[in-house]
Amino acid sequence: MVCGGFTCSKNALCALNVVYMEQLLNATWAKMSNNTKIELENTLHCCGLVNDSNHTEQFQKDFLSCPVKCKPLCQTCGSKMLEHAGEALKILGGVGLFFSFTEILGVWLAVRYRNQKDPRANPSAFL
Repeated sequence: MVCGGFTCSKNALCALNVVYMEQLLNATWAKMSNNTKIELENTLHCCGLVNDSNHTEQFQKDFLSCPVKCKPLCQTCGSKMLEHAGEALKILGGVGLFFSFTEILGVWLAVRYRNQKDPRANPSAFL
């Protein structure tokens, strides 16, 4: 089913809230291999995923095996990924709003000009 740009962008932004993204990150982090986690920590310069009460032992294990040099003052990988996701969602929301307004302009133009007579047509001809 096709929907307007404004409706889709608004629903997408509302559906992808922080709690849902944290749950998604936690689920994928648990399934990652240790090599993938270490590679991600090196790339983002962070240690562990999220330091919360639900995942304390996993965070401690990840923090001890973290190869990054900024270890005591490192930001968690979860917070860095959430920042990047927030920026991407802002950009996607702006793009969605732009296209929704162009759709509204297209509908207005269609309604405005669809029932006009062709000026080159024979005026006495039945329309």
